[in-house]
Amino acid sequence: MNINPNDTDKLKSALFTFICIKDILDLDEETALDCLVDGGGDFGTDAVYIDEENDGEFSVVLIQSKYAKSLDGNKNFPQTGIEKLIKAVQYLFNPAADLGGINMRLKAKVEDIRSRIRDGQIPQIRVIACNNGLKWNREAQTDIDREFQSVSQVSWEYANHETLLAIRSRTKPVDAVLRLKGKAVIEDMNFSRVCIGRIPVKEIAQLMRQHGEKLLERNIRRYLGLTGNRVNQDIQRTLQHEPDNFYFYNNGLTLICRSFSYNALQTSDYQVNVTDLQIVNGGQTSMTLMNAIADFSDISDNASVLVRIYELPKEQNDLVMKITHATNSQNPVDLKDLRANDPQQQRLEISIAELGYTYRRKRSQEAGKNDITSGTVAEAVLSVVKEKPQQAKFFTKEHFGKLYGEIFDNLNGAQAVLSVLIYRMAENRRKRPQENDPDFVRYASCFIAMQIGRKLLADLGLASFDLVNHQNFVSLQARLDEKGEAYLQAAIQDIRQALAALYNDSSEISLQQLAATFRRGDLINYLK
Repeated sequence: MNINPNDTDKLKSALFTFICIKDILDLDEETALDCLVDGGGDFGTDAVYIDEENDGEFSVVLIQSKYAKSLDGNKNFPQTGIEKLIKAVQYLFNPAADLGGINMRLKAKVEDIRSRIRDGQIPQIRVIACNNGLKWNREAQTDIDREFQSVSQVSWEYANHETLLAIRSRTKPVDAVLRLKGKAVIEDMNFSRVCIGRIPVKEIAQLMRQHGEKLLERNIRRYLGLTGNRVNQDIQRTLQHEPDNFYFYNNGLTLICRSFSYNALQTSDYQVNVTDLQIVNGGQTSMTLMNAIADFSDISDNASVLVRIYELPKEQNDLVMKITHATNSQNPVDLKDLRANDPQQQRLEISIAELGYTYRRKRSQEAGKNDITSGTVAEAVLSVVKEKPQQAKFFTKEHFGKLYGEIFDNLNGAQAVLSVLIYRMAENRRKRPQENDPDFVRYASCFIAMQIGRKLLADLGLASFDLVNHQNFVSLQARLDEKGEAYLQAAIQDIRQALAALYNDSSEISLQQLAATFRRGDLINYLK
């Protein structure tokens, strides 16, 4: 985005969009900035987030924000804005639709989406309208219902300043009362206490309505929505048609708290008072229950779910992270924060600090000039050190899961920092391509980074990144500063030649083809 720094109104509007997508989707600042597509020819879409493919589906979030200079908060989200979003969904996800004069930032993302659709992946679309006022009016809702009532893969949401404030206050402790049903097992275990029982789904729905996302750990706060996830659809279907069997079909909820108490003189139907409550597993279930029961108020009282309540002392923060990691390991969640206290991450932080940089293991840490995030290190190392650029860009959910060991085992600070410096160089070119750059630059940053790394090592006579250490880091960094632009231009030329070989010198390679090519890693063998 190019905004006149003197245009305060546009700056405030862009900042509001940035805050919306960052907070609602729980993204780091760099990823949130990369989602912004506002400008001429944007189909009324201010930001686009594309998630990874999962079981043949991929999620796409479209955000339009409206920031009003007047802060009285009494204006509805405009109906014209909803009309533009409806048109955006109809056009952007149809590979045959003519996009007209769409801006290049949005076009690059749309052609990536369309290439996935042509590969047989199904988009699950989440449309979010944000403002600092009131929700859209009845006429706008009628427009949405008319176009999408029978389309299950598109969901519509509204958020405003109150939503953002609620998200940012999520760390405030939640004290609550949980009304269990039937028998329960309660015992002391390893200086902690455990309660295992059964709770009516209506209780969970009411708990979520009262406290919302403050109950959810940061790593599981990215709710996928009823129409954007088949598991959530199954939950809703079971509640509607087989509520008495819900207990048997669901894996249950895992809750942690600082303390809980109950009347031990009872034999069943305990009322459990909990302090500082958090849901560390089952956030998707809880949010879905809240939304589904709002629609089906006549749900049977027999519909219940297994609940595990762990009372953990304050000094057990590390155990909390491990429990969250273990119970969410099969779910599509962001595991960066859960790995933050691993010995590998702690050693890497010390090693990077010795080079004058700060390693941000947790997203909540403040950003600084020489900061390097764990997520950026993972993408950079996969691109530059491991030479697997397609996994760097399109397997981000596995970076702190299945690929964690491959990325971080035996990684030293010099290798991490140098790969990040190279990766940033390529990413900057992707985000701000020069006028004469080929179209593929918008998709090829990880491949460009890989080639720059190869050229840098060859220039200094190093056979592999295994030989990069603190002793030769300064000379490698100096050479990168000196010849980085030349390496980058040569890398672009390498990729140009590889594409020519792959497509038999065809001069007509569409953006959809380019997006698919770099997503699949077709060029790896040609670049070797």
